[in-house]
Amino acid sequence: MKWREWEELPEGMKKPEVWKYYDILSKKRLSLKVKRVFDVTAAAVLLVMFGPVLAVLAVLIKWDSEGPVFYRQERVTAYGKKFRIHKLRTMVADADRIGTAVTVGGDSRITKVGAFLRKYRLDEVPQLIDVLKGDMSFVGTRPEVAKYVRKYTNEMRATLLLPAGITSEASIRYKDEAELLDGAEDVDRVYVEKVLPGKMGYNLESIRNFSVVEEIMLMFQTVFAVFRKEQK
Repeated sequence: MKWREWEELPEGMKKPEVWKYYDILSKKRLSLKVKRVFDVTAAAVLLVMFGPVLAVLAVLIKWDSEGPVFYRQERVTAYGKKFRIHKLRTMVADADRIGTAVTVGGDSRITKVGAFLRKYRLDEVPQLIDVLKGDMSFVGTRPEVAKYVRKYTNEMRATLLLPAGITSEASIRYKDEAELLDGAEDVDRVYVEKVLPGKMGYNLESIRNFSVVEEIMLMFQTVFAVFRKEQK
């Protein structure tokens, strides 16, 4: 997404707590352009590579349960823009209507094929489409639903200076997020009061230390993290 001048930001983002992050990123505009070029190039190549895999997974999803192949939930990205994310469906149809917006451990809404897709994060491969469109990046704060974004503190809103990401340091650190929420009486409250602040701490630190090289390294760390989880 195109970089905006401070005056062009949504009013809810023009906060002193956001300015310090804006100032850091405004001095790295060349790196942000390189980041975008990398995103487009890598996403295009990977979509071609994963095309046959996605076709097979689509057949498995339809065979396993009724419902669409893709899950298109509204999320929030840079500058508060709303978009419909592309994910392979891992839950029963209309899962949003019979549970919370976050997933807990042993969630009964998850299908058999869905559990496999989540285990290897294959459900997120279609987000390469969102990267090409500019709604997402490879690395960045995971896109939240609007009701959680409304709970952001002023400082947390700094994460909306950049497009949402497929992965992040927070994603790696909280890869077992569902287990953390398992058993909570009020999942939404626990997520907003305990999980979200922890994740945002990592997201804000990533902005303070932003560099394209660090982001590429984090992409490899994500792959290693997925396979380390499998070996446990």
